[in-house]
Amino acid sequence: MKVAADATRLRAEGVDVVDFGAGEPDFPTPDNIKQAAIRAIEQNFTKYTPAGGTAELKKAVCERHAQDFGTSYSPAECLITVGGKHVIFNLIQALINPGDEVVIPVPYWVTYKDVVNYAGGTCVFVDTDEQKGFTLTSAMVEPYLTARTKIVIINSPSNPSGAVMDRGEFEKIFQLTRDRGIYLLTDECYCKFLYDSEPFSIASLPGAKETVLVAGSLSKTYAMTGWRIGFGLVPKPIVEAMNKLQSHSTSNPASISQKAAVEALRGPQDSVPLMLAEYRKRRDFVVQRLRAIPGVVCQEPRGAFYAYPNLGVVIGKNGILDTVQLCDRLLAESHVAVVPGEAFGTDRHVRLSYATSMHELERGLDRLHQFVVKNS
Repeated sequence: MKVAADATRLRAEGVDVVDFGAGEPDFPTPDNIKQAAIRAIEQNFTKYTPAGGTAELKKAVCERHAQDFGTSYSPAECLITVGGKHVIFNLIQALINPGDEVVIPVPYWVTYKDVVNYAGGTCVFVDTDEQKGFTLTSAMVEPYLTARTKIVIINSPSNPSGAVMDRGEFEKIFQLTRDRGIYLLTDECYCKFLYDSEPFSIASLPGAKETVLVAGSLSKTYAMTGWRIGFGLVPKPIVEAMNKLQSHSTSNPASISQKAAVEALRGPQDSVPLMLAEYRKRRDFVVQRLRAIPGVVCQEPRGAFYAYPNLGVVIGKNGILDTVQLCDRLLAESHVAVVPGEAFGTDRHVRLSYATSMHELERGLDRLHQFVVKNS
């Protein structure tokens, strides 16, 4: 958010900024979804709804998840939230007590660490191997599981690295956590944006519903980031606990957004493969272009819409001590906005979103190339 704010400030001052910081699609929300929201307004669907979402939307979520992944959730096992981040916050607050441990692979989405700390829990970080594309294995996770472990978080495809869990390894991690009575939180925010594999939910395995916690979002799949609709698919007692928290904090997600979400889930899905095809084209260009910069290393993302290049070639040179300073300098001197790796738990990388036009990618990567050459 700081990156976006700084870029916005510079733009307001008339600076030509190329923004690779935004973690949201550059595509418009599909028209059928917007029209559903307009109808909701015209029909005066503008009152409170139940705090945990309408029955109609809960049913639509369960139906879509069943159709896409073969799961069998009921509306009683579903909670509608104010975006995917809200699901994760509510889950952590409902389940984590002081001293509980939460296992988080590195690099991680920034919110995981903060919400665990807010709940008084302890983050246990598991490093992944950059040379192997930041992929996680059960052998990496198992040594970190203790009697205090409450949750293991998996985000596949990953924000920021684009890493995708191997299905076999995902199943092994599920078996490890299930056998120990540990919850497995699967963050499925980018689940439809996979470049070389089919969408999969670990919640589809037999017996998974007792310990698997699904955090989902419509934001990325349907280009609905500003509409703020997320959902959780979890055991009924946890839904009830989360609903109590939500009823005394945000109350219900916006009624109009909920109607739009029903249309997103039940209406045409054509926009999803169209976005994926464009992201694949951009990914291929970005990875090739980054690898052409002397000293820069970039693993190929297998999902989502981020590249996570290693810019260690400039760390420690010309007063650039870390990626925070690197990003500040890159924005100030070359007018390119990216997110520092420190936000995600690593110290030599930046996150670059390619959810923008090819024209902007070309301009921004040319500027990044010149910056790296100048400062390495």
